[in-house]
Amino acid sequence: MVPRAHPRLLGYGAATAALVLMGVALASPAVVALAAPFALWLAVGAALVRRPRILADVSLEPSRSAEGQEVTWLAQFRNGDAPWLELELPAPAAITSSTGRLRIRLRGDRRAELRLRCGRWGAYRLGPVRARAQDALGLFTYDLSLGQPLPLRVYPSWSQLRQLVPPRRTQVFFGNRIARQSGDGIEFSEVRQFLPGDLVRRINWRVTARTGVPHVNRLHLERNSDVILFVDSFTEVGEGRDTVLSLAVRAGSALAEGHLRHRDRVGVVGFGGLVRWLDPGLGPRHLYRVVEALLDTDVVTSYAWRDLEVLPPRVLPPAAMVVALTPLLDPRSLGALADLHHRGFDLLVLEIAPEKLVGAPLRHADPLAVRVWRAQREARRHRLQRQGVAVVEWPPDRPLEVVLAAAREYRRSARPALR
Repeated sequence: MVPRAHPRLLGYGAATAALVLMGVALASPAVVALAAPFALWLAVGAALVRRPRILADVSLEPSRSAEGQEVTWLAQFRNGDAPWLELELPAPAAITSSTGRLRIRLRGDRRAELRLRCGRWGAYRLGPVRARAQDALGLFTYDLSLGQPLPLRVYPSWSQLRQLVPPRRTQVFFGNRIARQSGDGIEFSEVRQFLPGDLVRRINWRVTARTGVPHVNRLHLERNSDVILFVDSFTEVGEGRDTVLSLAVRAGSALAEGHLRHRDRVGVVGFGGLVRWLDPGLGPRHLYRVVEALLDTDVVTSYAWRDLEVLPPRVLPPAAMVVALTPLLDPRSLGALADLHHRGFDLLVLEIAPEKLVGAPLRHADPLAVRVWRAQREARRHRLQRQGVAVVEWPPDRPLEVVLAAAREYRRSARPALR
């Protein structure tokens, strides 16, 4: 690394040259002697100049956090030949310091600590640290890059859902969903006459005593379901913490936690400029895999058509319930959802209304253009509803629990009315 001249070096050099020229012009040795201290300072500084040997041990505790929480960035510096260091930690706009600044000035071997607040979910990399040092005489400055980038995963915040939208079909594995088939379960189904092979403990003694014919209870099987979270990442609307994609990620995390609590298998499909997916799975550990997959969801500009046929068959298992989180702003998402419905998947569309997220630009836009934009969205919504797809609008100011209640009511209707 080549050292850069400090303004002090330029000032001393200019003073030395000016005094020497003045002394020569005036033929005055006394004036030339005045330049000696400056010249000696420059000579010693040039002789002692060397690149500072600085060692840094940087860590982040913890490396995983949640929105609104704080993490601690720690660094131990051994300055070597540098009397002081000025440090700056490169960080995205969503990561802020409790002191309001991400710069520290250190003298000697010291330990630096910053409390960082995680303002928005996402996968980030902090560092490496940008450092500026000076030599012992303060004539040269050095720009250094210290430490390694540290990964930081900020999980979205979500509220626990008390009730979900039950899938219409179940799978063959054990779970908490009441299946239509009868077998070994705990939910009562019906009473029928005793047949050879029935268990004695299943006999309904009251009905048997009343009719004089042995009867047994039939119980519903308890099975699980496959749930695929379809996240539309073609477009992004809004700024800051409340955007279409942020609402989709938070809602997806809440739905994943609720369905995994009911022993359902949950998978993720990120449908946008890049198609990403996560195979369905079970258990508490899989919740972290789902959230990690949602963290990687981002808007990638692409004008190419994306086909869901490229996904492996296990990602979209037969009889799976697909919950789509989309603003219905891109016709490619509409085509993909219609294709899923025609392929026989149990499809539920939660339409994230973007009007309140647009804010001032929508209020200052041409009223005719706004009406056309809203008409296009309504046309896409009605097109899906006419095909029998349950589409429920989700305004950002309405809790997800209320939207899911409306979705359950919508699906209970045999022929839902168009809005």
